[in-house]
Amino acid sequence: MSYRSFARKQDDEFVVNYCLEAQWITYETTQEMLNYAKTRLLKKEDRTTPVYSYGLKEVLRAHAKLTTFYGAFGPEKFSGSSWIEFLNNEDDLKDIFLQLREGNLVCAQYLWLRHRANFESRFDVKMLENLLNSISTPVSLQKLCPWLKNDVIPFVRRIVPDGQKILAKWLEQTARNLELTDKANWPENGLQLAEVFFTAEKPDEMGLVSSWHWISLKDYENTEEVCQLRTLVNNLRELITLHRKYNCRLALSDFEKENTTTIVFRMFDKVLAPELIPSILEKFIRVYMREHDLQEEELLLLYIEDLLKRCSSKSTSLFETAWEAKAMAVIGCLSDTELIFDAVLKIMYAAVVPWSAAVEQLVKQHLEMDHPKVKLLQESYKLMEMKKLLRGYGIREVNLLNKEIMRVVRYILKQDVPSSLEDALKVAQAYMLSEDEIYSLRIIDMIDRDQGEDCDLLLRSLPPPEAKKTAERVITWARLALQEEPENSKEDKAWRMSVVKTSIDILKILCNIQKDNLQKKDECEENLNLFKAIASLQENFEVFLPFGDYSDRALVAELREQYIKTQEAAQAKHKPRSTPGPAAATEQSLSTNSKLHRQALALKVSKQELEAELTLRALTDGNVGMALTKCRDLFKYHCNTDTGKLLFLTCQKLCQMLANDVPITTPAGLNLPSEIHDLACQAATICSPDFLLDALELCKYTLTAVELSRQCQMDDGGILTKASFGTHRDPYEEWSYSNFFSEDGIVLESQMVLPVIYELISSLVPPAESKRHPLDSTSLPYCSISEGDSLVLPSINSISALLQSLQESSQWELALRFVVHSFGTCLQYSVSNFMNASLSEKLFGETMLVKSRQVIMALKEKAVPFIRGNATTLLHKVFNCRLVDLDLALGYCTLLPQKEVFENLWKLIDKAWQNYDKILAISLVGSQLANLYQETEMEFKFRELSTDAQWGIRLGKLGISFQPVFRQHFLTKKDLIKALVENIDMDTSLILEYCSTFQLNCDAALQLFIETLLHDTNASHSQGDAGSDSAERQHSKLLAKALEMVPLLTSTKDLVISLSGILHKLDPYDYEMVEIVLKVIERADEKITNININQALSLLKHLKSYRRISPPVDLEYQYMLEQVITLPSAAQTRLPFHLIFFGTAQNFWKILSTELSEESFPTLLLISKLMKFSLDTLYVSTAKHVFEKKLKPKLLKLPQTKSSTLINKEIMKITQTIESYLLSIVNPEWAVAIAISLAQDIPEGSFKMSSLKFCLYLAERWLQNIPPKDETREKAEALLKKLHIQYRRSGTEAVLIAHKLNTAEYLRVIGKPAHLIVSLYEHPSIDHRIQNASGKDYPDIHAAAKEIAEVNEINLEKVWDMLLEKWLCPSSKPGENPSEIFELQEDEALRRVLYLLLSRPIDYSSRMLFIFATSAKTTLDVRQLTFAHRARALQCLLYLADKETIESLFKKPIEEVKSYLKCITFLASFETLNIPITYELFCNSPKEGMIKGLWKNHSHESMAVRLVTELCLEYKIYDLQLWNGLLQKLLGFNMILYLRKVLTAISSIHSLWQVPYFSKAWQRVVQIPLLSASCPLSPSQVSDCCQSLIAVLECPVSGDLDMIGVARQYVQLELPAFALACLMLMPHSEKRHQQIKNFLNSCNPQIILQQLEEHMSTGQLAGFSHQIRNLVLNNIINKKEFGILAKTKYFQALKLHTMNTNNITDLVNYLANELSLDEASVFVTEYSKHRGNPVPTDAAPCEILKAAAAALGALRRRPLPGPTKGLSPATEPHASAKK
Repeated sequence: MSYRSFARKQDDEFVVNYCLEAQWITYETTQEMLNYAKTRLLKKEDRTTPVYSYGLKEVLRAHAKLTTFYGAFGPEKFSGSSWIEFLNNEDDLKDIFLQLREGNLVCAQYLWLRHRANFESRFDVKMLENLLNSISTPVSLQKLCPWLKNDVIPFVRRIVPDGQKILAKWLEQTARNLELTDKANWPENGLQLAEVFFTAEKPDEMGLVSSWHWISLKDYENTEEVCQLRTLVNNLRELITLHRKYNCRLALSDFEKENTTTIVFRMFDKVLAPELIPSILEKFIRVYMREHDLQEEELLLLYIEDLLKRCSSKSTSLFETAWEAKAMAVIGCLSDTELIFDAVLKIMYAAVVPWSAAVEQLVKQHLEMDHPKVKLLQESYKLMEMKKLLRGYGIREVNLLNKEIMRVVRYILKQDVPSSLEDALKVAQAYMLSEDEIYSLRIIDMIDRDQGEDCDLLLRSLPPPEAKKTAERVITWARLALQEEPENSKEDKAWRMSVVKTSIDILKILCNIQKDNLQKKDECEENLNLFKAIASLQENFEVFLPFGDYSDRALVAELREQYIKTQEAAQAKHKPRSTPGPAAATEQSLSTNSKLHRQALALKVSKQELEAELTLRALTDGNVGMALTKCRDLFKYHCNTDTGKLLFLTCQKLCQMLANDVPITTPAGLNLPSEIHDLACQAATICSPDFLLDALELCKYTLTAVELSRQCQMDDGGILTKASFGTHRDPYEEWSYSNFFSEDGIVLESQMVLPVIYELISSLVPPAESKRHPLDSTSLPYCSISEGDSLVLPSINSISALLQSLQESSQWELALRFVVHSFGTCLQYSVSNFMNASLSEKLFGETMLVKSRQVIMALKEKAVPFIRGNATTLLHKVFNCRLVDLDLALGYCTLLPQKEVFENLWKLIDKAWQNYDKILAISLVGSQLANLYQETEMEFKFRELSTDAQWGIRLGKLGISFQPVFRQHFLTKKDLIKALVENIDMDTSLILEYCSTFQLNCDAALQLFIETLLHDTNASHSQGDAGSDSAERQHSKLLAKALEMVPLLTSTKDLVISLSGILHKLDPYDYEMVEIVLKVIERADEKITNININQALSLLKHLKSYRRISPPVDLEYQYMLEQVITLPSAAQTRLPFHLIFFGTAQNFWKILSTELSEESFPTLLLISKLMKFSLDTLYVSTAKHVFEKKLKPKLLKLPQTKSSTLINKEIMKITQTIESYLLSIVNPEWAVAIAISLAQDIPEGSFKMSSLKFCLYLAERWLQNIPPKDETREKAEALLKKLHIQYRRSGTEAVLIAHKLNTAEYLRVIGKPAHLIVSLYEHPSIDHRIQNASGKDYPDIHAAAKEIAEVNEINLEKVWDMLLEKWLCPSSKPGENPSEIFELQEDEALRRVLYLLLSRPIDYSSRMLFIFATSAKTTLDVRQLTFAHRARALQCLLYLADKETIESLFKKPIEEVKSYLKCITFLASFETLNIPITYELFCNSPKEGMIKGLWKNHSHESMAVRLVTELCLEYKIYDLQLWNGLLQKLLGFNMILYLRKVLTAISSIHSLWQVPYFSKAWQRVVQIPLLSASCPLSPSQVSDCCQSLIAVLECPVSGDLDMIGVARQYVQLELPAFALACLMLMPHSEKRHQQIKNFLNSCNPQIILQQLEEHMSTGQLAGFSHQIRNLVLNNIINKKEFGILAKTKYFQALKLHTMNTNNITDLVNYLANELSLDEASVFVTEYSKHRGNPVPTDAAPCEILKAAAAALGALRRRPLPGPTKGLSPATEPHASAKK
């Protein structure tokens, strides 16, 4: 139907309905028809007076929806059906949900912006849930977050406050999901999404009372969901900080489980290499701990504990010990010794056993330290050793019961490893078991393994008490074990034999242990005999019985008898066979003996008798070895007279056999002469008296035989073996070291000598041929004359032959001994038989008597000269020996004449020269000999000589020659004293003895000795090191020697005088020498010196304990120069004794001023007290020094370290030390002065405040100690007052610094604390924190105010009350600006009131505000409360209190309270307009009449205009004429911002769109901000321009706006993108297309795209900006001007747009022709991937382009061989799109 047809129609309603309901083909047609309908209706009506028209309303609504469709979907998607569906859709949210689900966020944003006013009134929680659920997951946060922040969240808070819980929950969950869906941008993306809830615009920006649905946000802000979201935001912020600042990345779920402490643990966990821990700790972790005020040292210990709990329990392998290295690395970062030991203990408890080498080294390192907790380490180390021990045996449990312990011990012993016993003992010791029980178990175990020798060794290695208990336990066990019935198996028999054999060995040891306890010993021996008998039965007879049956003697005897008979029969049967070999013979002999003994037992023949018979039989057979063995056994086990007789006879028989050269068999290595002598001696000891004399004679001559035998032998060392008079000494030892004389001689021939001596023995002691009579003797000295005659001559011949052999071999000593013995024997024989000559003559005859005498005299004549000659020869030999046998020499001297012997002795002395040893020996022998001869003079000479010889020997050992005074007068001996005292090894007793021996002056010698010692030691010490160990030992030795000599002096006066002079000349750094001299003087105890010895020694003690910390001063160099002493190295570590002790106080302070420190102070204090120097000076100097060197640098460094706990501890410790110094100063004025001077150098802060507080304490103490009328009292009071002022100022400044409020503004008023507190409550952060509660790092104004009030003693409550009155109830009259009443939260003062009340209890604040809101007067004073005051108070109450509290106060529902707030707000406006009206009257009066009356009388007032507007909106009065006037007045008063809010609010009231001023108002709202702006635009102006464009988009009658005019204004402001947006909203399509085309031709597309990105990509404009971008990109494609964007960042957007529109041909041609084939092929590859047809990766670029050309069907005319070829131009964009 054409326009003419419409013109002919008179029915407007039909025409309008047709235009609205018809499905027009194109967007342009639809727009024309709607414009026609609108024009027709407007012509019909008189528009001077606004009249409601339903048709016009519907046309305007349809026109607005058409504009929305165009902006959301574009004209290309327009169709008749889709348009009618869109127009008739009453559910605008449905389209928004659909677009959100499809991911078309920009379209949804545009629809939201256009339709928000329509669905605002019916929007509920369910719709909100649908909205949030419709948002697809893969959405751009850069687009979503601004929309939520600027539109959705403020909308929800204003319209559905209850929906905030849902919104917060959705934001939280969606933000959390981003960790999985968008991990690359996590956690920043999560924070960006989560914090929009808190950074969103406040709903009060609407500024309309009718929109106050959001009031009372307290309930919504503190819901569980909001709190969780707020917590998430804080966690994400900390998570980001943790990653960015501290290089620690954690998952959110892990982070939420942590606190600041455990986060530090996780930061340590992230360090993989333990060696990096110190650097990471210093760079990141310590910074984190300091910023969070964590205790660094304690936290490191907690981390070690946490690490051990987590890791040590999970370690399944001994190699999983990475945590140990990390824990030890953390220990290396600790500095607190206590905590270090705690950490080591924890590692010990948790480390895997066995410990790693690193843990072992760590523990051992700390075990060596000196600390109280070392004992705990030792106990833990023992426990670890036990764990390690048990782990070695596969036992993991350590907490064992008693039964389990014994099982463990047995198990360990059963393993039979070398360490089993040691380990079992360790377990026993750990669990307090007896060691003997362990040893017994070990022995039993070894018995079971047949290790009897090891049992014996083990038992012998034990201490006697342990061995006794163990042996008794084992024997008891053996009895019980053997009591069991035998099994008659080989194994059982072997085991029983092993048990018995081992028990015998154990019983032997036990008997030896209990030898002192006779009763126990008897019991033990009884058991031993029993076990031996059992062993015999088991081994010889194979009799195995239970242990008790062995006591049955009858049974055992019967068994033994049977066995003996069996053996005898067997022996008789096998005897005729062939002769066995030696081994077999021995075995057979043993078997025979055994049988014989058993036979003897059966016959009751004693063993002794049997053995005696066997001995003689063996001797007869020539088996000397067996005979000797049996003799030894008999002497050992049967020691009686019968055995003695047997031994004597055996000895005689052996001598006879040797004399007659009878063949005998002897064992190899047997010394038969010695054995014969032993038998003779044994026989003499036990034989009967009848044989005693013969046995003694036999002993004497067999000894001679032994001596001769030894002279015939050489030992293994080539040394001739010797013996002396029957003493059985080791030959080599006797020859080499004994002082017995041993003569050198020629070795004798045994074949020549031994037969002769044994023949002589047989002659002198012949065997008895018949039965002997009692006391009868057969030996020569004791036999009768009848028997002796036949013995004398043979004896003499043998003697002569033997003597000749000895003389030939130069065996003089042996010859002398033999001559004396043999001559004595013959003489004894003669004397005993011829005692009485007459009687002998009668008995034997004269001839016999003469003959006998002749024989004896002949022997005498030969013997006496021989003896004397031998004696002289032997005497010379004795004195020439290395060790002289004095007794032997004296004996030899007695054999010579007196005169001859003395002459020989003096000759020997003269020849000795300086051989003092020989001279001493001769002189001693001579003095004894002279004493025997009673030669007194001769004895004195020899004694003098011996004295000189002795001193010669003693001094010679010390290297002192005695030759000058040897054998000189005693006075000459004094010349040797100087040499004595100069000897380094000289002893005091030796000097005293020397002086005493030679009668010299002892005092002079001792004093000379002391002085020499001191001089020599000091001289040697000056060249050495005072601190060496050898020097220290030398000094102690010297002191002991000197102190030892002092009491020996009879007078010490001269010594003290001498030592006093020596003391002043000593090295002042040689404390040891000074101490020696002082102690010697002290020991002398003379009062003649002026030196205070005790004081000097005490000073030395202090100086020795002190180590110098500064180099020597000039004074010391000067002193050493004066004393001509070289400055020693000790001066670098020691203080000079002389300058301190003998010097002045001035010298003392010169030296000690450089030594002051906290460590040296105790020693210096003791020295000062000792030397009576000024202690106050010391305290002052030390305090200054410690402050400057230690405290001040740390205080300056403190701000950089951010209050490190360790540094704070150090500062507190140093401060306490300095305070102790100041408190110790006696002069209080000095103390205060030095404290103040130190405090002035302290930086401002809390520490300076505490320092000034200490100064106040010192000043108050000084004032208290001053008498009332003293002159200094006034001075002290003035100082105290000044200090108080300084303390308050410093304290105030410290508070500001602590809370980071130390700006110049506040520092200027620190002298006015009350004013400062008021200024603090005006801090900008208060306003910020109320508006954005989720913000961080706001200063705590309340805490700062409280601390300042406390420091300055101000009543903070009064200040608070004053501020509440000032801000809550301002005295100025409100209403000059209408926003002061209606826009409640725009008042900063009100936000300060809120912050002020937040510090008080909510009950108090709520009740106070309730009284303000409902009373006529304030509680603070008598001021009258206005409705504005009440409204402010009620607003604060609604903000602070929750719903329940408010309802309990008002006794009304919360909605009525909100209504009350609105009413008193309106009443406040009436009050401002001076219109008297009460609350009741306002509530009860008709609102429309009241509004129109107000408008009639007060329309000329801006306040009244706004009030009318608010009332109309609140009570929904939509009179067209009234609203037309309101809009006109709002424009007239230039209330543009408010007008914008009003227009937005009435956009949902379609009837008001007909108001003539409605479109004009929108036009002015859009244009006025643009008119006020100018280039270059400021950020606020750019924002205003954006808001103007948003207003254009929001405007429901945008078709009535002058878009070209607005666009021109945007162009003037250089905003072409905004201008293009306005052109796109023009209602006439033809005109629009032409304007857009001209505009695009004149503009740079890059600038438009840039402005779209910067200003329109996010927020409310994002929904329309994509239409503008598509328009610009399509224009470039149509013109094929790709080069405009080729080298810009927008070229990628162009590529993406062509791919989305499937129009890539022209762009591919451009890339191939202008750039390169590679670029073109890459683009084609991306397009193919975008379309779901990926290109093979190995395809060449030409192949890719050919395939693309074939697919597109648009090849160029020429082929594509080279890189310059491309594709043909594309068709029209729309055609391509359709295809």
